[in-house]
Amino acid sequence: MDRKAATEQIRAACKTISTEMMKIHPAVPGLADKETQDEIYKTLYELTKQVEVIKKRLAKLEKNDDTPEL
Repeated sequence: MDRKAATEQIRAACKTISTEMMKIHPAVPGLADKETQDEIYKTLYELTKQVEVIKKRLAKLEKNDDTPEL
């Protein structure tokens, strides 16, 4: 697998992860347990941050690939 294909696959996986995590958020209040809800919200926030780190690293890598060689 080349870098472009790997980047596309990782970006698609990040999108899937983000989409699936968005499904969790509205279901959390149904748990009716404040401690559990707070922990899930905290964890969702941390997961979102980590997915964003992956996406930013991919963007940085792609930006470096686009720079012309002198």
